[in-house]
Amino acid sequence: MLLVLFFVLRRLVGSCACVALVVALAPLSCIASSRRRRGALHKMGDDALDDDARIKLSIGTKKSDCDDGVFNVPMGLAFDRHQGLLLVADGRNHRVQVFSCDDGGSFVSKLGERGNQPGQLWYPWGLAIDHDHDRILIVDCFNNRVQSWSLSEQSFLSCIGQQGSGDLELNNPRGIAIDKHHHRIVIADTYNNRLVFLSSIDLSFLFSVGGKRGKRPGEFNCPSSIAIDDDRHRIIVSDTNNHRVQVLSSIDGSFLFEFGQKGDQPCQFKHPTGVCIANQGRIIVADFYNHRLQSFTHEGHHISSFDCGTEKPPEVAFDEHRGLIAFTAGHRVHVIGANQWLADTFTWLVDRHRYAPRWMKQAVSTMTMIRSLVDDSNAMSMIPNELLFEIFSYL
Repeated sequence: MLLVLFFVLRRLVGSCACVALVVALAPLSCIASSRRRRGALHKMGDDALDDDARIKLSIGTKKSDCDDGVFNVPMGLAFDRHQGLLLVADGRNHRVQVFSCDDGGSFVSKLGERGNQPGQLWYPWGLAIDHDHDRILIVDCFNNRVQSWSLSEQSFLSCIGQQGSGDLELNNPRGIAIDKHHHRIVIADTYNNRLVFLSSIDLSFLFSVGGKRGKRPGEFNCPSSIAIDDDRHRIIVSDTNNHRVQVLSSIDGSFLFEFGQKGDQPCQFKHPTGVCIANQGRIIVADFYNHRLQSFTHEGHHISSFDCGTEKPPEVAFDEHRGLIAFTAGHRVHVIGANQWLADTFTWLVDRHRYAPRWMKQAVSTMTMIRSLVDDSNAMSMIPNELLFEIFSYL
């Protein structure tokens, strides 16, 4: 990769400056390669996922375990894009684990333990990060409630819900999402076949949509996951046992359109469980029994599929600042690198450097130092840092 970079920049900055740059960045390239290898250490076996070069890193092992950094049926995912963290609901270990996206998927911390008391979990499923209120929202599935934990302190705050079908009652809830525009929290109340809307300010009940199992527009059969398309004011719902995805208005929960039917062809599903929104409003669906992820335009038109081999993916998440797509499968979490499956999952924004990994920041710092040594009239001195970050993202 450094050799390619050398030839690309030689026209701009001259051979001598390029040699100095490549020599200076060689150790940093080794750091990046080492991190890729470290992620690869988790890979094992002959499954399609183990040999897929598009996967940046895998966390966990094929066999379940309860040690830190491994899982027993991981379910929901959430990216903390500000801190470069990936949170994973470790279902049968009844906890949430936290990993670093910028440090090879290394284990950071964990929270929760099995039980039904405040601060304890029984098969956590959906996760959501609420930066406005500095909290993590955890769907405590088998306890039929939603728990709130401090994002900065990672300590328990409160919980809401109990088993039932009333206003503040839930029945095996799974998915959760935050509608920032309308200050709401939306919960997939799975076995009540409805969506429940709460105020994100005080977690009070607002209204619900659905509630009757059915196949008609606006009816559900075990809705599992929710994503909010903020730009278009829409709610995307995986209507699992109806083998479809429904799109609702985030204003009042009214039905807009649906796509998908039972089958194994493009734009067909077998129990879709997870859903997330990528940039450009693209919809990514975890097509569980078809062993794949499927991507769609914001209008529901099929784009492409990502084969998961023998593994069945229950949940999927997207980090808009790094262009990463994470999904759970078996007892592992896999992270697809930026632009490795869907084009333009990572696009440059002026403030992206704040979310770059440490090795990349070091590389740009080294480049800046080299630029200070060359003549101001040299083209090398005119290369903006934004371009450097874009180039180094491919190392």
